[in-house]
Amino acid sequence: MWEYTDKVREHFLNPRNVGEVEDPDGVAEVGSIACGDALKLTFKLDENKRIKEAMFKTFGCASAIATASALTEMIKGLTLEEAEEITNQHIAEYLGGLPQEKMHCSVMGREALEKAIDHYRGRPSKAEEGEVVCHCFGITDKEIERAVIENNLATVEDVTNYTKAGGGCASCHEAIQELIRRARGQMESHPPARPALSNIKKIRMIEETIDREIRPSLKLDGGDIELVDVIGNRVLVATRGMCASCQAVDRTLKLFVETKLRELVWPDLVVEEVAS
Repeated sequence: MWEYTDKVREHFLNPRNVGEVEDPDGVAEVGSIACGDALKLTFKLDENKRIKEAMFKTFGCASAIATASALTEMIKGLTLEEAEEITNQHIAEYLGGLPQEKMHCSVMGREALEKAIDHYRGRPSKAEEGEVVCHCFGITDKEIERAVIENNLATVEDVTNYTKAGGGCASCHEAIQELIRRARGQMESHPPARPALSNIKKIRMIEETIDREIRPSLKLDGGDIELVDVIGNRVLVATRGMCASCQAVDRTLKLFVETKLRELVWPDLVVEEVAS
């Protein structure tokens, strides 16, 4: 039985933005019903070229529904450049994590977003490049190599969890292992650059991390913090409850709050207390 977070359950039981946008600017269909997971994503831009509406239709498991629902919420209000920065890991983190065996759902979401943006821009989709390696699920060598590099995968089982490749007849396992070896060789000689993080996305991730990872622990001791502002890599917070009068608050902000935000959002963040 899979262990799902409360946020995954919420987006599965009460999915947001189900359906299709009328007269969409971007459209994408990825996966297939025959393979067990399929997703259609549509979006429409406003007059400022920000995503005003985003909707989905999906066929699949609870994780497929939850990740598609989460994705539509994540991209609303973003420019296409900001939306392009979203990775499958960001989708999983937004949901508080996914079982390793279900990470392929977050990859499918990222692929749908990229393909929809490519459709709007009138360019070929990267998802359609490459030669099919896993014929059971129609997964290409390019998809496997990208998943390995972006998620630091090391085994055939990892690749199956993130792409479904190799999860059928297993005849492609040897080819997948060779792709892993080749991709990891590229990673050692050309380490992937740290992706840019827009300020809008950074603020959202900080808010989510505070709500999910930090606030519950502080409330156990009667304390709390409030996000006041984010200026570059400076995270300005105000302490509340017992934290406001605690003599060890500086230690808590640095060793707990700042450490968590650096781990889960961005390694250069600095937490500062301000009056509010």
